Amino acid sequence: MAEQAEELQLAERKHPRTLPIRSRRIEAPFDPGEVPPSILARFLHALSDPTRLRILDLLTREGELHVSALVERLAQPQGRVSAHLTCLRTCGLVRVRREGKYRFYAISDQRIPALLALARELARPHLAAIASCAYAERHDLVED
Repeated sequence: MAEQAEELQLAERKHPRTLPIRSRRIEAPFDPGEVPPSILARFLHALSDPTRLRILDLLTREGELHVSALVERLAQPQGRVSAHLTCLRTCGLVRVRREGKYRFYAISDQRIPALLALARELARPHLAAIASCAYAERHDLVED
């Protein structure tokens, strides 16, 4: 358990903006082979932003893309797109390939499109309820 706490502290130092640690409490006990709920929640949080989902959809459909191509297709500022890519990369959802001064992004695991398809399938019967979710509006999870 001490080793897990050290890993979380190291992650916080490396990525303070993408891995905010609100509580120092670690779930215990848990099987070392299992993913703690707090870490799984952070992973799923990476999927909770509409722009990040659009990035994953673009990379799924078009394959590896340069940052400028993503900026153009998303019609968002480069800094914002880069911040979303950092979140996705930190959570292991995309990988980056550098070629000179350019960075190309791609889906990191071929199971990700299936995960997104499953999420859509599960959401489809509940679209109206999800669209009116007051919690999402209070927590700024709704796309403008």
